[in-house]
Amino acid sequence: MPSSNQQMKFALKSTGHSITVPRKQLFKTLQAHEAQTIHELVARCPTVDRATIYRTIELFEELGIVQRLQIGWKYQLELTDSYVHHHHHLVCTRCGAIIALAEDAELEARLITLAATADFTASDHQLEIRGLCSNCH
Repeated sequence: MPSSNQQMKFALKSTGHSITVPRKQLFKTLQAHEAQTIHELVARCPTVDRATIYRTIELFEELGIVQRLQIGWKYQLELTDSYVHHHHHLVCTRCGAIIALAEDAELEARLITLAATADFTASDHQLEIRGLCSNCH
């Protein structure tokens, strides 16, 4: 099985895009951190121009490398399940903290069953539970 880095390079090359130093740096930063805001990405990649980061994120979204986690009117970014292990999220509605939950085989099976009862074949999903984190309640 190819590594995440090899998958990212293939996704770029197979669609005619170059593998640039800023793209590699941004991907590495996405790998090193859980969900993060665009502002956090900019701060963590000080040698990459802000406009380049925005364009690269847009490209990564188009190629299915990164996904947005919508939290109210804000969002955070993380690598898609193709690049990291599938997981769900707890989202604090007060401070915006996002806590990753490990995949649960029973829950995954139940979601597939629920979809099937509606004669629906799911290709992927995101589960987000909103509430208050331990610091906010």
